Amino acid sequence: MTSSTTTTASGHPGNGDARGVVDEVVGVPAGIGATARAARADAYDAWLRGLLPARDGVALVAVGGLGRRQCAPYGDLDLLLLHAGVPGVDDLAAGIWYPVWDAGLRLDHSVRTVAEALSVAQDDVKVALGLLDARFVAGDEALAAQLTRTATDHWRRTAVRQLPGLREITGARWETHGELAFLLEGDLKEAAGGLRDVGILRAVAIAGITDALRPAVRAAHLRLLDTRDALHTQVGRRVDRLVAQERDGVAALLGLRQPQPDASDAAQRPRVVGRPGEGGGSDAEPGGEAVIGDGDALLRRVAGDARTVRHALDDAFRAADRLHAGRRRGADGRPVRRPVARDVVEHDGELVLARAAIGARPDPSLSLRVAAAAAATRLPIARATCEWLAAYCPPLPTPWPAEARAALITLLGAGPGLVTAWETCDRYGLVDGWLPEWTRLRSRPQHNPVHRFTLDRHLVQTAYEASRHTREVDRPDLLLLGALLHDVGKGLSGDHSVVGAPVAEAVAARIGLPEHEVALIGSLVRLHLLLPDVATRRDLADPKTIAGVAAKVGDTTTLDLLHALVRADAVATGPAAWSDWKGRLIAELVARVRTTLDTGVLPEPPAPDPALVAGPLPVVHLTGDRVAVAAADRRGLLATVAGCLALHRLDVISADASTVDGRALVEFRVQPRYGLAPDPIALAADLRRAVAGDVSVTQRLRGRALAARSEGAAPRVVWHREAATDAVVLELRAADAAGLLYRVTGALDETGAQVRAARISTLGADVVDAFYLVGGWPDAATRAEVEAAVLAAV
Repeated sequence: MTSSTTTTASGHPGNGDARGVVDEVVGVPAGIGATARAARADAYDAWLRGLLPARDGVALVAVGGLGRRQCAPYGDLDLLLLHAGVPGVDDLAAGIWYPVWDAGLRLDHSVRTVAEALSVAQDDVKVALGLLDARFVAGDEALAAQLTRTATDHWRRTAVRQLPGLREITGARWETHGELAFLLEGDLKEAAGGLRDVGILRAVAIAGITDALRPAVRAAHLRLLDTRDALHTQVGRRVDRLVAQERDGVAALLGLRQPQPDASDAAQRPRVVGRPGEGGGSDAEPGGEAVIGDGDALLRRVAGDARTVRHALDDAFRAADRLHAGRRRGADGRPVRRPVARDVVEHDGELVLARAAIGARPDPSLSLRVAAAAAATRLPIARATCEWLAAYCPPLPTPWPAEARAALITLLGAGPGLVTAWETCDRYGLVDGWLPEWTRLRSRPQHNPVHRFTLDRHLVQTAYEASRHTREVDRPDLLLLGALLHDVGKGLSGDHSVVGAPVAEAVAARIGLPEHEVALIGSLVRLHLLLPDVATRRDLADPKTIAGVAAKVGDTTTLDLLHALVRADAVATGPAAWSDWKGRLIAELVARVRTTLDTGVLPEPPAPDPALVAGPLPVVHLTGDRVAVAAADRRGLLATVAGCLALHRLDVISADASTVDGRALVEFRVQPRYGLAPDPIALAADLRRAVAGDVSVTQRLRGRALAARSEGAAPRVVWHREAATDAVVLELRAADAAGLLYRVTGALDETGAQVRAARISTLGADVVDAFYLVGGWPDAATRAEVEAAVLAAV
């Protein structure tokens, strides 16, 4: 038996260059939509039929996208050469495979008898699913019909037994690729709710387990297929991940038009157009002008479709589980119903309403109580129960009753069960009844590259992460509510922290919190970025920094809530939003502010390291992420050390400079740019030579710095004249690049500015670097000269 393999022709990796070969040899039409996909399948069928001579006992069978007649513009071919033991089958296979490769197509191919194909399907559930898509293309049609009939019959007999294993495989895939509904750059095929899951739903429907392919699922499937068609067309090659830079172009091809932007929108979002003349004409105006695509609208549509698919598959797997396990029955033979909360019982592994709750007048808090029970028990809510709650549960009064507030806090604090329960309720419209603001937040993209989730999922994820810190604060209920609402201002005009505070306060008042707690929720939303911004961009040894934060926070209760919220927010944002050094800086800031709030006394600045103020010069200390250097006081020392660190591929997080008895002391916190720490012996040697004025090291620094100049949007300088005790803060916002700190500190040195501290904050591909320049700097002309020098250095 010949095993299945996937290959491409040498020199034809399935990219845009190979498309011309395919069009010329096969005549495959372009276009987006079901009609275009069927036309591509017809073209492939006609071409492939010409590659297999008429012969009994041999059949060419298509599986995968061609088998389903859902051929993407740059999809591959999945072909099975089926035979009945006839001689010369390998030569027949070569006569098919090589022309396919020569056409530049990716090919997944196998050569098997009917018995061999069925044997593999018995051992591999993925192969069994693939055979359900099998479709005759050429040769012996009766032989192909024998395979498709037998494979389908076998699946119907064994599906209930095989689906648990398939569910395990599917869960591993979801773990790898995440949920398409919530990802900003999801895989349309492999992520949860994507195209591969529709194939599983089709298999469940064929097995007769449940009505898996409901009309809503079919419609969502077609839209996801259209989106993949447009993505292939936009990129010009096979790709399934809908990355941010392609969203607007794909949206244009699908006819999702971006509204005319105002000046502020135009400054924030690029306007990307689809390729003219593609996508069946949906991407261009009658006069030939390209349509400006609305990538945000596309992401919302994909999210809604993915939710539909994911929920249908969850329902299907649960139905299969019930069939596999059988109903649990009591001694009287009736199905077991186990109470889990007031008005909520478990039935066949799902939560349903108690009979008394259905017969009585519905309580407005009932949907929240069901959701809280689902999150606490980690059991799914039955579909019929969700539909009943959506149809018959009355709206919550204003303010909410205490039972509804308690149920919301229980739901938010349930930990791992929160996300699934919330998503189920949101799917059936229950969340909109609790929080009308959620409509605006649902599936909203976040354009900052550090975010991995859409806005609604980020808020729920933050509440989940906040539940890990509830024992660290005096008011865990307000922490959970603040976490859910902290970004509620996104999508509104202005700073989302500022404009979101009154929105959050309105929600808190509607829920029924007293006035002082409403005000505290507003403070959490307004100040939720205060701690990370100050910790990473300001000098924590400066008393003015600590005093400013203490004045804004006001009390230790709010300080603890903000500390917990910022950690939850960072983890929910994504790996790029948090690091050990950031955590240490924030913890140090919190400790200093707590001392001030508790005692009213500002903490003293730390004393210089004794090892740096004694002994012969220069002194170089390397300890973990700390680099400390003492040398004879001279201009340019900070820039020289910064450049030497860049030369060894170390990114600077913070820098401090001071002078003690004629000694210049500089201390840096660093991290490896590419994850690998440099040789400490070589680094220390270069530092000693550099601070001593070694010309060879200086030349290497200058060459590296010039070669690494950053590109992109224009950099910007912002002055903060009241942010420090003895200095002004020059804040540089620019694209990140190796050697940037060296160039900027060198430019500052050339202007005569004395830098006593620097704080480096990286935000995706950008940095916000804050430089403390000693003195008052009252003269605007002098500041303008310094600003020009800094911008020129970038």
